[in-house]
Amino acid sequence: MNKIVIVGAGQAAIWTAKTLREEGYTGSLIIIGNEDYAFYERPPLSKQVLLGEATHDSLKIFKDDVVDALDITLLKPVTVTHIDRQNKQVQTNDHQNIAYDKLLIATGSKAKIPVERWSSYDSVVSLRNIEDSLHIQDKIKHAKNVGIIGGGWIGLEVAASLSKRNINVTVYEMNDRLCARSVSQEVSDYLFNLHEQHGVHIKLSCKNIDLTQDDAHSSVKVHITDNEGASETMSHDVVFLGTGAHINKEVAELSGLETQDGIIVDEYCQTNDPDIYAAGDVAIHPSLGFCIQSWSNAQHQGVTAAKSMLNQNIPYKETPWLWSDQYDKNIQILGTPVDIDVCQRVIRADGSGDDCFFYLDDEKKLRYLVAINNNKVVKIAKRWIKASLPLDSEVLADTSFNLMKIKPK
Repeated sequence: MNKIVIVGAGQAAIWTAKTLREEGYTGSLIIIGNEDYAFYERPPLSKQVLLGEATHDSLKIFKDDVVDALDITLLKPVTVTHIDRQNKQVQTNDHQNIAYDKLLIATGSKAKIPVERWSSYDSVVSLRNIEDSLHIQDKIKHAKNVGIIGGGWIGLEVAASLSKRNINVTVYEMNDRLCARSVSQEVSDYLFNLHEQHGVHIKLSCKNIDLTQDDAHSSVKVHITDNEGASETMSHDVVFLGTGAHINKEVAELSGLETQDGIIVDEYCQTNDPDIYAAGDVAIHPSLGFCIQSWSNAQHQGVTAAKSMLNQNIPYKETPWLWSDQYDKNIQILGTPVDIDVCQRVIRADGSGDDCFFYLDDEKKLRYLVAINNNKVVKIAKRWIKASLPLDSEVLADTSFNLMKIKPK
């Protein structure tokens, strides 16, 4: 095997490249990215960067000398338009035909724009990459009033960051609670109260939402209709779209790979083509059943894909983990919310607001965890899950008991 090509230049891509070299691969390594920037962390864009606490230069996943030592041929900004699986070549928008022995698709996701017309409005912004971040920084310099469409994680992170900058923020959410697809009612209630306490206005059950921009492009009007049919219009200097992610699976679909909402892979991150792999946001792993947009998921799947290309065949078995910083709260989520509505729910609350929400299955094993400002619990909980350890709900709820004492054998 003399040539490996990676499509995408994010977290999964650079960890794949680094692992390949560490595991002894000495052949050609080509990475194709469709941005001017490559190999940077995206989570801080909605948090530390938006707050002015970090620069774009600080987002590099690895130092320049580490990347240089990987001996990568980096093509950017270049977009792969087609994969010729029969001849094992990728075709690009600048008319290159690049041969591969093994190929990784790590194309990630981009911001979902619900109404195409909205993308033409100068004061309507979204956030997925550094270019978006630069645009937002320019638009909010003089903004006093920002509307956010979508009460999911990215919307709430931006709301918290802007609120800390003393900008008046209103969040519009179509569902009757925040982050409805990823957390339970009690966690949604916690998030709602957290933001209201910091002065963010939250409007739930916005059945219909539309945007219009004035002729001078100086403001955007948000038109909403609630479940009772009542309508309301509010004006904002800037409107941020936190309306979900579009998975970049198009090149895989066009090339005849098996896809659903993302690219279907096996436990080794291999697609239905034995020479093509997928990792990160774009991949649907069999143990999950859906795409996971997570920094750690992208990293660990990149490592798995690299080792699989080298025929080591070590399955991906990581428990999904993601985190969000909002105000002074670090919110960590372990596991997936699948079937948590039938789980036993245990809330560990000491009155400080740094709560833990545990979800146990019918065998008393931890299925899902949301922990506020409690990294130690998350670390020990990973061990509980790995060991399939039954837990005592009364012990979990008892704030006087040290959970670190529950150690798997």
